[in-house]
Amino acid sequence: MQTAPQRFRTLSPWLRERFGRPVHRVSLDAGSTCPNRDGTKGFGGCTYCDIEGSGTGALKDGDGLEEQLQSGIARIARRKKRPTDPDSGVIAYLQSYTNTYVEGGRFAEVLDIIRRYIAMPDSPIVALSVATRPDCLPDETVRVLEDLKKETEIWVELGLESANDQVLFDINRLHTLEEFEDATARLRQAGVLTVGHAILGLPGDGREGARGTAAALAKSGVEGVKVHNLMVLEKTQMAHQWRKGELEVPSAQEYLSLLADFVERLAPDQVLHRITGDAPEAKQLAPRWDVPKNAIRELLETELESRGTSQGCLAAI
Repeated sequence: MQTAPQRFRTLSPWLRERFGRPVHRVSLDAGSTCPNRDGTKGFGGCTYCDIEGSGTGALKDGDGLEEQLQSGIARIARRKKRPTDPDSGVIAYLQSYTNTYVEGGRFAEVLDIIRRYIAMPDSPIVALSVATRPDCLPDETVRVLEDLKKETEIWVELGLESANDQVLFDINRLHTLEEFEDATARLRQAGVLTVGHAILGLPGDGREGARGTAAALAKSGVEGVKVHNLMVLEKTQMAHQWRKGELEVPSAQEYLSLLADFVERLAPDQVLHRITGDAPEAKQLAPRWDVPKNAIRELLETELESRGTSQGCLAAI
């Protein structure tokens, strides 16, 4: 029996179509920082971000970058259930903090380590993904990534979070929508794939914020989108606000409604890499949903079906 087409684009089918096999990420910590942490723009980082910079913390625990990559590749290889199963591809994912905000030749050193694995015979690495901020992408860095594109596919993940500059200021991100638009335009010109990040439920953003951020991402032409609900984690500035009763986070139903509004305003061909957040239970103060996070995809499908809508149906592009 033929299943009904999904009402939004998800990552796994796109990866399989693009690479012809299962593909998994290996998250890496290269020891970067951020300009809103070290005083260049501000201190303390984003108010929602914990001390590990939304990353692995592996480098701080003593695992060098090469060791992280080796163990990640081995872990993915062990997922193979039968000898006849295809080997999985690997995306080397520089995740923690702002990976293009580094001193001198550090970024080149990091890339050289990954390059060696890309060049190995039968290397499983099919792409390199670099998480960064839109205000930390100088032209020279774009040229380096454009050159590396000759060896493997390159993605740059850019945190927009909200299209409202006041919201970005209030959460201490300290970059602008204009900087995001400029960065995505230069990456697109270089032929580098981009993935835009958004958070729904940020203080002061609301429903119009969710709609406006989706519209900005659609206009920017990013190939992929990661979106998740606002979460309050231990060791963040938001944790203090939440404990004092100064911050509310969306319930599961409220988030689904915001998410449906958001998806309706994306471009129809943009791929949703993520539609909900994830954090260790011990670190997450809120929300505490009674809905399993792995059910959000089905619930979003149901919400869009009840509206009679789908991804991109309200896109203004």
